[in-house]
Amino acid sequence: MGSLFLQKGVLVWICLFSLRLICGYSEVAQGSVFIDGKNAIGRIDNNFICATLDWWPPEKCDYGTCAWDHASFLNLDLNNIIFLKAIKAFSPLKIRLGGTLQDKVIYQTEDHKQPCVSFVQNTSEMFGFTPGCLPLSRWDELNAFFNKSGASIIFGLNALYGRSVHPDGLSVGAWDSSNAESLIRYTVKKGYVIHGWELGNELCGSGVGTRVAADQYASDTTALYKIVQDAYKNFEPRPLVIAPGGFFDEGWFRELINKTGKSFDVATHHIYNLGPGRDEHLVDKILDPSYLDGEADTFSKLQNVLKTSGTSVVAWVGEAGGAYNSGRNHVTNAFVFSFWYLDQLGMSAAYDTKTYCRQTLIGGNYGLLNTTTFVPNPDYYSALLWHRLMGRNVLSTSFSGSKKIRAYTHCAKQSQGITLLLINLDGNTTIRANIAFNGTLLHHRKHRHHSHRKSSSIRLPKSRKIASNTRQEYHLTAKDGDLQSQTMLLNGKPLTIDSFGNIPSLEPIFVNSTEPLTVAPFSILFVHIPYVILPACS
Repeated sequence: MGSLFLQKGVLVWICLFSLRLICGYSEVAQGSVFIDGKNAIGRIDNNFICATLDWWPPEKCDYGTCAWDHASFLNLDLNNIIFLKAIKAFSPLKIRLGGTLQDKVIYQTEDHKQPCVSFVQNTSEMFGFTPGCLPLSRWDELNAFFNKSGASIIFGLNALYGRSVHPDGLSVGAWDSSNAESLIRYTVKKGYVIHGWELGNELCGSGVGTRVAADQYASDTTALYKIVQDAYKNFEPRPLVIAPGGFFDEGWFRELINKTGKSFDVATHHIYNLGPGRDEHLVDKILDPSYLDGEADTFSKLQNVLKTSGTSVVAWVGEAGGAYNSGRNHVTNAFVFSFWYLDQLGMSAAYDTKTYCRQTLIGGNYGLLNTTTFVPNPDYYSALLWHRLMGRNVLSTSFSGSKKIRAYTHCAKQSQGITLLLINLDGNTTIRANIAFNGTLLHHRKHRHHSHRKSSSIRLPKSRKIASNTRQEYHLTAKDGDLQSQTMLLNGKPLTIDSFGNIPSLEPIFVNSTEPLTVAPFSILFVHIPYVILPACS
């Protein structure tokens, strides 16, 4: 018994010390998290987290800043050990290869013997560059690296091949699939595993640079589906067929999905809801709950289009960098951006989005990794914690007591219980919260397990061991309280790689169930609560 009390004392001391370290001095407000544990409202892919690699050459510049360096998957250093270990930490990480220039790419294939030229900057060309080429040797190198890293690959195909662009911006004619089919068949022959083939980038609706009509896109997507079906008839697994990889336009998406029928698997849309990277008010937008709420309309409308389509097509966010034109240095690669990013992950999952692809894994000012050093930015750790803690089933969650708290709950991943994510956008107030399940309050003060009221929506283990009445907490804060810092603290300690490029272990603090949830100002809390078993998670 003596050792048990000692362990409890150490736990409480660690908890109080850590929270004092994290919270500092601020106003304290009370709040309540309401979780409906009866049924899941969404179900995400097991590897929900996805990140992108882009085509942009070093010459890609925005607002006088050139932020891409050698981050294109054409010139990326595949021998960098940090890069390899950062991907392997997810086991697996989905990686989407694509972006603006994908619709100007020719694939060098065994039946395409013309010289394989690089993109050349030319301001008179659409998107500012001449067409470029993917060498077969680079495709081989990339696939060897992806196999080594355990990544799951989505490749964006050139959907403008064979079309002509009219002065009004409309691309006309059918997609010429010959070059893409050659690449696909070569990929199958080599035994390279591809998770999905995606047709086109930002050509839907009003388009970016140019656009394709929905009925033509439906015909082209069906053509891709037939190519994939035939090429993979003797190869498993068969990749997903994905489209259209652009900004959501309700009428356009509805027409595509209705006319394509069962000829594709995933509808992808892009999100840059914060506006241009040069916007000096990005931080204000990120910290404004009403602004963040604005994207819910897109998720809701796409969910409705899919539900009423009579197909099995599911929704992904195929590319999301928040602020377009490469993001903004010290904002979209800093601690503050985890408020936007994690809120996006939580919100999209609540609307049954299956996968969320962050722009970028590396490159621009919005990479999960630093473009030149490959060292993880704060959002990398946010993504990794989500990947490890948030399970597939999404629970309806709300918060009362402060409009500045964002709250999301999933069944825990690969363990019992639930994982709750709380984001505090308030820089002056510490939130102390309790949790209610389907109207049954789970008290955190002066109680023992047997004092809970019985409820059909909550079942607590009978065990009285420490493991059964403690939760694991992961408090994320900015170094020195600077929201634009590129160093994130976990439970008060900086997250840094070691000299061998190893990703740090993400260790929680253990908190007794009698303690209230405490969320410091401008902080993020993941909390795994193993002693709460809900019907939606059984």
